[in-house]
Amino acid sequence: MLITLCYVYLWLRFRSCYALLIRSCVRQFHRTSSFTFCTHNQEQGKKIHSGRQGPGEEKLCLRVGSKAFFIDNSQLFEDLNKWSLLLGPPRDSDLGVRRIAFITESASLPSETLSAASHSPKKVRNLSDFCLPLALCHGDSSRLLAEASVDNFSELGIAFMEDRLQMDNGSLPQKITSVHLRESVTNKAKVLGEGGSVETTPTQLEPNVSSPEKNHKEKMGVAESTEMICSQTSDGNSNASGRTDPKVKDEAGGEHLHLHLSSCHECLELENCTIESVKFASAENIPDLPDDFNSLEDSSEVDCLKETSNLNKTGKPPNVLIYGGPTSQDRVQQVKDVLLQCFDPCRYVVYPLPEEQVLKTPWTDNCLLLVVVTDEPISPQVHDLFISYMEIGGKILGLSSSFTFGILSLQRRSQLVESVQGFIFDRTNENQINFTGIASGYVYEMDSSDQVDGWGYMDNYNRDVIIVHQTYGDCGGEAVLCQVRLEIAPQCQMDDDKGTFDSLKLSNPRRYEVLTQILISLGLDCESRSVPSLTPVYLLTARQEDYPDVLQWIKSRKNKNDLIKSSKMSLKICHSPQHDEDITPSLAPLITGEEDFESEDFNLDKYRENLQTEKLGKVVLFSEVTTSTFNLLDGLMFHEPKEMGLIAIATRQTQGKGRGGNVWLSPKGCALMTLLVSIPLSSPLGQRIAFVQHLMSMAVVEAVRTLPGYEDIELKVKWPNDIYYGNVMKLGGVLVNSTLMGNTFHILIGCGFNVTNSNPTICINDLIYEHNKRYKTNIDPLRVDTLIARSVTALERLIHVFQKEGPNGILPTYYKYWVHSGQQIRLGGEDGPLAWIVGVDDSGFLQILQEGKDIVTVHPDGNSFDMIRNLIIPKHS
Repeated sequence: MLITLCYVYLWLRFRSCYALLIRSCVRQFHRTSSFTFCTHNQEQGKKIHSGRQGPGEEKLCLRVGSKAFFIDNSQLFEDLNKWSLLLGPPRDSDLGVRRIAFITESASLPSETLSAASHSPKKVRNLSDFCLPLALCHGDSSRLLAEASVDNFSELGIAFMEDRLQMDNGSLPQKITSVHLRESVTNKAKVLGEGGSVETTPTQLEPNVSSPEKNHKEKMGVAESTEMICSQTSDGNSNASGRTDPKVKDEAGGEHLHLHLSSCHECLELENCTIESVKFASAENIPDLPDDFNSLEDSSEVDCLKETSNLNKTGKPPNVLIYGGPTSQDRVQQVKDVLLQCFDPCRYVVYPLPEEQVLKTPWTDNCLLLVVVTDEPISPQVHDLFISYMEIGGKILGLSSSFTFGILSLQRRSQLVESVQGFIFDRTNENQINFTGIASGYVYEMDSSDQVDGWGYMDNYNRDVIIVHQTYGDCGGEAVLCQVRLEIAPQCQMDDDKGTFDSLKLSNPRRYEVLTQILISLGLDCESRSVPSLTPVYLLTARQEDYPDVLQWIKSRKNKNDLIKSSKMSLKICHSPQHDEDITPSLAPLITGEEDFESEDFNLDKYRENLQTEKLGKVVLFSEVTTSTFNLLDGLMFHEPKEMGLIAIATRQTQGKGRGGNVWLSPKGCALMTLLVSIPLSSPLGQRIAFVQHLMSMAVVEAVRTLPGYEDIELKVKWPNDIYYGNVMKLGGVLVNSTLMGNTFHILIGCGFNVTNSNPTICINDLIYEHNKRYKTNIDPLRVDTLIARSVTALERLIHVFQKEGPNGILPTYYKYWVHSGQQIRLGGEDGPLAWIVGVDDSGFLQILQEGKDIVTVHPDGNSFDMIRNLIIPKHS
């Protein structure tokens, strides 16, 4: 007993010391410094993804057990363009409150929930007890941007140091770093002049400064603020005042508006249990609720949370959980991958729900959608928990799972197991979708009921039901259960038959359409992903020794304002990225410092290693996200250095163009480039300039099929400018713009082809995977940077051959790779006369032979070639 009392005394004494130190430092230096709370193994790890303003020096201020507290004398700035905002506009009363923005980095969902550290008698706190979230990081769901009041940030840090802070989904924060927000004017926020203080705009919200631990309907990531704002006194106590209290300035000059829960419009829409939990869970001094407490809505109305969230329709956090039971982790990962293809991964966080956690952790509190994928029997306890989850408004998606409830039952069809079948999805009885997929081997048996609707059937005589929608309870609980393996990509099916793979790939977009419609019906937002923010352009060289000459050349093109002017996109020369620089479709910074360049998707060393050219592709303009690679070269196309060719490369495009004004979709994983080539008018290729698009298509195919072991990959060319998988579907294309200046053609060759992005159509690595499976080989998947370099190398070689030998030098290779050999087509439409494709003429135009008539030439700009239906149709203006 004495030892225990001594321990408590020592804890209180020393805890008070470091808590006081943290509070004092945060209050005193928050305007001029940045703070970091981290575990020891994070101390020397990578910095938070922000730029620094000034040299700054990070100083260790405090260490408690495995945790450390640092003060950085410089300010860390964070660009909001990198984040997906979660919250809607703030109330006018929020705009004057002092706050601190910070970034949390968390570990994945642990196998056990955090319990309070042995040295702390206080309860474990959720992050949302101290703040409100602002945004999720693009592509990294473990990073969250949030804001808290100065005092609440201190308390959050103290809880972290005491090992009693967890994220609302149960994962553990590893690092918390305060930042000063910076965003371009076009994104509605700007940094004010002194000290990096931020002017609040409709993209920023003041957090619920003293909100205590909330119940399951007010968790992190929910955009429905209770608008309860409390002032905190210097001793750390919180006090909430009534509706008629005036604004009160705190000691540092910030203003707090005293509001009570019952005075807030949104709070009138919350249920009694939420308000009671706020009252009960608070460790601070929240006064009793006023006499008009009973004026809240009738309990029958408020048992279920209303739709006040800007983040999702249910008011739950953006967590999607996948329950696999004893199913292998590969299947859970497979389902996760397909879900992330259907919605923006920055909008929702997808976690596995392991078997050992399903009955132990309070996952129902934090789950927007539960995806059940196990085909093993589900235990009665787990089944009852799933039903309870729907009872409080939960949504369930069953993918080839054994989960059923109510009048529904499963019937096995042995002949259907893992077989490829035709299906009909007919949710609305209006726009039915016919698609090919893989059957699980089970169908649903059901009686007529208002609570069960058949949404999908097998395309057979019996019209066996394979997709059902079922409601449960009075709070909006529902489930969509499916016995088509919507989660299985065509390349993952077990059948080695090429025809099976082809039919599944052709139907792949419709498979995604069905899954997307189901997710939308369950309350998820699957709208087209927001356009990514534009990024700086980097000047790079294929040979490091060329860099000084290239830099001198690029500077010779600028005006007195350091601009390279262009009607499409002007480039402003900068040595290093400027964090307050606006990037617009018409103006982007051109970074000349190679040392600042890094990219996850483009490895400069790989590019250099695989580029074997004399001139082409030696000078690189690279941007992670740009409007169009064509635009990057627009201001430089007539001023190319003689010895080095220009190439623009991007990871994403926001305004990509295809032939005939078509939109050129540019997802991540696609090789995107525009190459500048100069061709003398008097040369063989200059006299047959239409061949340029054929040479580029051939170059992409050769980039793959000339690699040892890759010769039989079914990559082909389709006249006039497409790259195809066999004769099945398109995976790339070429667009050529040429300008004749004097005696020289200045040609911009745009090319895009799918390398790693399997969905929703097909990519080169799909073909490699299928080849390995069919022929028992083990060739490696390919990289974007490698294939771009190899394609440019192949193009330069093909140009040299053409200039030396003319069309006859390249046509044998072209015919080897093209898809039209012996192809029969119809002219003008499905009822038009039959004809045969003969080849291409000396100008690169298609030649066709109609029975009893002479060979005629077809020009690409006057006709449309429909590969799927074997038609050549004249275009009409």
